[in-house]
Amino acid sequence: MSYLYKLVLIFLTLTSMGQTAAFAQNTNVSRYKCMIQMTNYVGDGAYIVISLIDGKGAYEKTLYVLGSNKKWYSSLKEWSKYVAQRPTKLSGITGASVPGGDRSVQYFEFDNSKMNAGYKIRFETAVEDKAYYLKDLEIPLTTENLSIKNEGTGVIRFVRFTPN
Repeated sequence: MSYLYKLVLIFLTLTSMGQTAAFAQNTNVSRYKCMIQMTNYVGDGAYIVISLIDGKGAYEKTLYVLGSNKKWYSSLKEWSKYVAQRPTKLSGITGASVPGGDRSVQYFEFDNSKMNAGYKIRFETAVEDKAYYLKDLEIPLTTENLSIKNEGTGVIRFVRFTPN
């Protein structure tokens, strides 16, 4: 067997293995990129908690926290009650707070069993010396809602998801 023939054979084998591995990836989750655009307010950066809410309106899971100083977590009133009852390590999902006019991008995976099943994604916000918004934005977790621009009601101007 010639060297070139062996090389082509190895390449084809590795290529087919890569395609098989890609096909075998977890198909039970959907991946999304999430862009949060803030309103143009003056003042400190907003602390934002993004949570998965079940069909009864209860917190199920913290998806992401924007704002790394734990001292201010109590300003996110409802979420901090939830965390107090169910302590969770947040170091891996905590990012910087988001100032007025800025935007932030995060990546999420949603279990497909939660899609179109009554769950919601809640964006809870707090800014020092400004209002607290329990539901600055609450988006029903549906494939339709994750494909449109969703308007906030407080310091979030809008949120847009795109498949990733």
